[in-house]
Amino acid sequence: MNARLDTFTYDDDIVRKFLWATLIWGLVGMLVGLIIAIQLPIPGANIAPYLTFGRLRPLHTNAVIFAFAGNAWFCGAYYSSQRLLKTRMWSDGLSKFHFWGWQAIIVAAALTLPLGFTQGKEYAELEWPIDIAIAVVWVAFAINYFVTLSKRRERHIYVAIWFYIASIVTVALLHIFNNLSVPVGPLKSYSLYAGVQDAFMQWWYGHNAVAFFLTTPFLGLMYYFMPKAADRPVFSYKLSILHFWTIVFMYIWAGPHHLHYTALPDWASTLGMLFSVMLWMPSWGGMVNGLLTLRGAWHKVTEDPILKFFVVAVTAYGMSTFEGPMLSVKSVNALAHYTDWVIAHVHTGALGWNGFLTFGMAYWLAPRLFQVKEMHSKKLMEWHFWLATFGILLYVVAIYAAGATQGLMWRAFDTTGRLQYPDFVETVMRLMPMYWVRVAGGSLYIAGLVIGIWNLYKTWAARPATYTEHEVQAAPLAAEYVDPHPTPVAAGAWARFTGAAWHRTWERMPIFFTVIVALAVVVASLFEILPTFLIKSNVPTIASVKPYSPLELAGRDIYIREGCFNCHSQMIRPFRFETERYGDYSKPGESVYDHPFLWGSRRLGPDLARIGGKYPDLWHVRHMYAPQEITQRSIMPAYPTLQTTPLDFDGIQKRVDAMVMLGVPYGDAVRDARGQAEAQAQAIAAGVEASGGPKGLADKEIVALVAYLQRLGRDLRTASTSAAVQATPHATSGPPLAAAGSVPR
Repeated sequence: MNARLDTFTYDDDIVRKFLWATLIWGLVGMLVGLIIAIQLPIPGANIAPYLTFGRLRPLHTNAVIFAFAGNAWFCGAYYSSQRLLKTRMWSDGLSKFHFWGWQAIIVAAALTLPLGFTQGKEYAELEWPIDIAIAVVWVAFAINYFVTLSKRRERHIYVAIWFYIASIVTVALLHIFNNLSVPVGPLKSYSLYAGVQDAFMQWWYGHNAVAFFLTTPFLGLMYYFMPKAADRPVFSYKLSILHFWTIVFMYIWAGPHHLHYTALPDWASTLGMLFSVMLWMPSWGGMVNGLLTLRGAWHKVTEDPILKFFVVAVTAYGMSTFEGPMLSVKSVNALAHYTDWVIAHVHTGALGWNGFLTFGMAYWLAPRLFQVKEMHSKKLMEWHFWLATFGILLYVVAIYAAGATQGLMWRAFDTTGRLQYPDFVETVMRLMPMYWVRVAGGSLYIAGLVIGIWNLYKTWAARPATYTEHEVQAAPLAAEYVDPHPTPVAAGAWARFTGAAWHRTWERMPIFFTVIVALAVVVASLFEILPTFLIKSNVPTIASVKPYSPLELAGRDIYIREGCFNCHSQMIRPFRFETERYGDYSKPGESVYDHPFLWGSRRLGPDLARIGGKYPDLWHVRHMYAPQEITQRSIMPAYPTLQTTPLDFDGIQKRVDAMVMLGVPYGDAVRDARGQAEAQAQAIAAGVEASGGPKGLADKEIVALVAYLQRLGRDLRTASTSAAVQATPHATSGPPLAAAGSVPR
């Protein structure tokens, strides 16, 4: 046994930095959320072009996920890992690079998203230079973390470390492969994938960003800070093992359940559903392990606000991980998808699980980090807890009700067999009271956060003039190790397995442990990815589907820039209530030239997959200028600047060239994209003027957007018309007609 003791100190300065970043960005992200919540019932609160719902919504989601929750994870991980591994982080320089690099990325997101620079992929909106910066910072974090692991003074790696390892490895894989793209300019790119494949990759990433950025790292925090606050050991070591490995292996399969009844092959979404349903039990195993850690300490919960935060957090985790599998069941998904039900589900997790766990951790850390005796005010902690709790309840109850209302109204038929609510706006208006309740609930939650920040500030203000770096002593790892609690050989292999002796061995080998985690994630991913990409029958081609014209491509980019996909889907599901309202259901081959796909995940406005040709160009011009003049009760923002902002004709050729690099057959447009775009723009502008609309639009952005909207769905209607002409010799050709029963508003 080595009698030498090493003397060292922990780096708590980096923890303090991440703690303050968590609180500041959390307040910013939630205030942006409150703004967009107000913009729904008050469309006039949208200020074009930079402060509209479509541009602010991704800023809100990125700020809450990557700025608030991300900094919270890093804060807790740096504190707990050093103490669990009995060592200072390997490099203070890399720790600081991680902190400042991450904050720079957040600032870049806060600037670029309102300016309209976005990839248009949910939770992955940031453009390619920022994606590269994320990868660089993440690699620095990973190097620092894994070298620290190798230099640890604790033989076994504790359960929290397992979850941190899985998160670091998996987030890297998700980020890199989902964000592969072809740059067009300094802040513009096109996804390497298109249509069905892009949708699959996005939700392989999107669902698992929730899994491995908002779930597994926070489970690691739970396994460290909850036992610390309760002064109790984790309830079950074996349950921790079961919880960890089932989560790591099963979660990665679940993404396709976001695409039920879409153009994704049915086998893929069914597979996602099966693994999602199976996830329920291991997820609840983690919840049970967390709550039962408090056994014998329940009396403390009534007295300690920190434990109250933790209890609500773990309960919210249990609710979210029950509801997620339930929503993945196809019959439930048919009702809930595209509705606010999913928004309520997400906020139960983000505000309840991530938020409350973060607040409890912050209150536990503050006296230790600021080297004071206790928090400034226990009463203010209680106020924070109760305001946030009532805020969540108001928020989610109202939005669950809104989601159920949407789903039921969309599918309602009257006694004559017609849609009972044919105008989409009728459903929207029914939600307004619930949206105001959400504003009230969100305001209460933010009020609690403000009180919490003030309480933490006052605690910080009482700190000593100079922080003391307390020295710690620990023995270095010996070259040889003898397990103090070996499983007797006579007990047999089964006893050694059930006694988890094999896992104790793995815990002594962090590199091997990491490789096994990576293999579990990669193998599970490839089983879904390879068939989706390699089996051509998954995406049968449609001869009538052609690439967008250069002007339509430019208009599509404006549509993406303005975040229209945040409110409008372009995916008609094969249900009668959808085909009656919008037209024929969407086919896999329709979107083969869509880089990125724009199927959407929510409907605050009607589906646009068949909007092309249903209204004249002038209707679209006026609709974008003043939506409420076209549909009186519309909550859509106005975009008057589109009629005054010059269209970038010079950049159209670069966009076409990038699409050609991705395999899109553009023909003559490769040589004359600008000329073709100008000719089409002149024709649209002349038609608008002849119809009594505004003059001089030929070089304005509105013309490109109109061109794109008028294209949607027309390829398939052209094919249907041609087939009808061939089948009926006396039929005459004419312009494509609107699908029966479609009433987009």
